Amino acid sequence: MTRRRLLLAAGGLVLLVALVVGGPNLWVARASSGHLYTAQDVPRHPVAIVLGAGLAPDGSPSPFLQARLDIVAELVREDKVEVVLVSGDNRSRDYDEPSAMRDYLVDRGVDRDRVVLDYAGLDSYDTCVRAKRVFQVSSATVVSQGYHVPRVVAVCRAVGLPVDAVGDETARRWGGTWSAGRQREVLANVKAAADVVTRRDPVLGPVEPGVTNALERARD
Repeated sequence: MTRRRLLLAAGGLVLLVALVVGGPNLWVARASSGHLYTAQDVPRHPVAIVLGAGLAPDGSPSPFLQARLDIVAELVREDKVEVVLVSGDNRSRDYDEPSAMRDYLVDRGVDRDRVVLDYAGLDSYDTCVRAKRVFQVSSATVVSQGYHVPRVVAVCRAVGLPVDAVGDETARRWGGTWSAGRQREVLANVKAAADVVTRRDPVLGPVEPGVTNALERARD
């Protein structure tokens, strides 16, 4: 192969990578634009959705997850949301993110009856699809770290769930972990776009009335 052909092949490969990686990241940026807020200025929604972020060795929420939950507790106190859907991983008996998330919120004054558990929120796409199709959420405020919420907004809106988002910035103090999370988003956005395009079905099951029932109780 001549030098010219090698250069053309290399250029084509670079272009392909740019399209495969750059396209989804541009989509996330555009789809989330105008939907990212602070806890003080986010529009009111009936439901907050908080995504899991790991547990500490003692089974309590990790520092990153605590930061998310602290925002949710504030939204409840300020009457910005009525019900909280905590969505996380419970693939084994010994690892239960949703229950740990609920207990943390209850300890911070959130009414237990206002917290609904999604035990199969294994990733952001699963959480969005299940919130809409299983829990029948009509609109929501999603809460995660600041670098993560653009992807959640883009995915939820792509699957038909109107959301706005509040991103935590306090976890920046964890330096390296925060930087690693930001870097991970580049490829995570590619996976998210693939999930949306292929319309992958997560674990679903029957309609779960927990959110609807909790909203009715909150409004009584």
